[in-house]
Amino acid sequence: MYAVVQTGGKQYRVSKGDIINVEKLNVEAGSRVVLDEVIALGGEKTVVGKPFVEGASIDCRVIENGKGKKVIIYKYKAKKDYRKKQGHRQPYTQLEVLDILTDGAQPKAEAANNAAEKKTPSLKSMKKAELIEFAKANNIEIDEKATNAEMIAAIEAGLK
Repeated sequence: MYAVVQTGGKQYRVSKGDIINVEKLNVEAGSRVVLDEVIALGGEKTVVGKPFVEGASIDCRVIENGKGKKVIIYKYKAKKDYRKKQGHRQPYTQLEVLDILTDGAQPKAEAANNAAEKKTPSLKSMKKAELIEFAKANNIEIDEKATNAEMIAAIEAGLK
């Protein structure tokens, strides 16, 4: 089964398990998003909306927010000593399609909880104070005078 969904003024053909880059959404990485502007559903029977399919939505998980490759804009006028160089990096949100929902179905709540549990913050990017705070929040005993690498190893062992 596939769906054509509209977001950010663009249309995307998606199926379960696809990873797509859409215009930036104001959501954090690891959270869930439901896209409800479904233009068409395909599979055994194709359904086209007027303008959207009633009761259809796409359940997605946000992988990351980032910026695309730099695009160079260069303007000049010949023989007039006018040159202007600009760069632009378009922000995007990377989504993983978890499910295509039809007939007004709601996303599965336990799937949202599992996604949140699997997502652990990057310990290597944390500072010493953040590591100590994270360990206390998860009831893991660590030596506060240890190096960051030793703290990370102790926290990872405590999480398992």
